[in-house]
Amino acid sequence: MAQHLVVETSATLYQKNPEQFHVLLTEPAIHGHPLETPTPASSASPASSAVSPSATPPDVPASPRLLWLEISPYRVTMTMQGNGHFSYRHFWEQGIYGLNRYWLQGDRMDQTSQIRLRNFTRSLTLTGHEIPEHLRLEYELWSHHVCLGHYVMNLEIH
Repeated sequence: MAQHLVVETSATLYQKNPEQFHVLLTEPAIHGHPLETPTPASSASPASSAVSPSATPPDVPASPRLLWLEISPYRVTMTMQGNGHFSYRHFWEQGIYGLNRYWLQGDRMDQTSQIRLRNFTRSLTLTGHEIPEHLRLEYELWSHHVCLGHYVMNLEIH
């Protein structure tokens, strides 16, 4: 059964060269998600967050997580940096196996773990004339010889 999640947020678009762009955005809270931590913006409005600021564990900073995408018609890299406990980097390129890395940080600096998975990019489409307007990325996520699922990322830039 396919699940769909639509997330809207503001972003900044930088042009690196004629075919390469950087998109920087703050990952918004996903309401009702069990790992949701309120950001200052989401905790300011009582109706906007399913988690109150007092429900945030004291060891998890309430800072927003930043997503940085490097996009071109040929490849996409997405990096998430944020709350100090979890980060990831994905690399997708049409028709090849890319790498997904996840970093987990414990309470102490010496408690760091890394998970590496592979992805196979089925389709990568970037449309727009001067600047990108739509990115569609279809990929499979793999752990050794086991397919963990098929995913689609759509990024619409207005």
